[in-house]
Amino acid sequence: MAVLDNTLSTSDDISLGFLLAALDASPDAPLVFSYDGADIKPGYHITEVKAGRFSALDCGANPEAWSEIFVQLWDIEEGDRTHMPARKFASIVRKVAEHVALDGSARLTFEVSDGVAPMQLHKAASPVVRGGALHVNLCPRPASCKPRDRWLAETVKQASSCCGPTSGARCCA
Repeated sequence: MAVLDNTLSTSDDISLGFLLAALDASPDAPLVFSYDGADIKPGYHITEVKAGRFSALDCGANPEAWSEIFVQLWDIEEGDRTHMPARKFASIVRKVAEHVALDGSARLTFEVSDGVAPMQLHKAASPVVRGGALHVNLCPRPASCKPRDRWLAETVKQASSCCGPTSGARCCA
């Protein structure tokens, strides 16, 4: 039975490699994540970076396989800290990569909590430089039906191939 590779099935997801390239392009810029309509607190921590390789059966009885990187952010206020520079975030991820195999093309998921509320799963939009900082908008990662998602992606692909290019902008909303 053939296994479908879902690595690229979610077109609005960015990969770890894509994020690291953006961080490398603006290494001194403060890295500011936003979720639930607000910026993450300046004292935030990266509490965990983990990699997973998943195998599953979707609701259409199709075998699925994908890699995913999870970055856990602890959204806390801590003294007079400022948002960490992009270079520091990239350095932490690269330190993890010395011990854990991180696939740069894997889907990237952020787990965010303030230590009180339950952790929430988010996907990330493309980083944007604004006001001297590198901003990454995080949006809730909803449940989905993979067969339907593939059908919709194919429909959009067919429509764009006959009707001209579509916007390549990546957005969570």
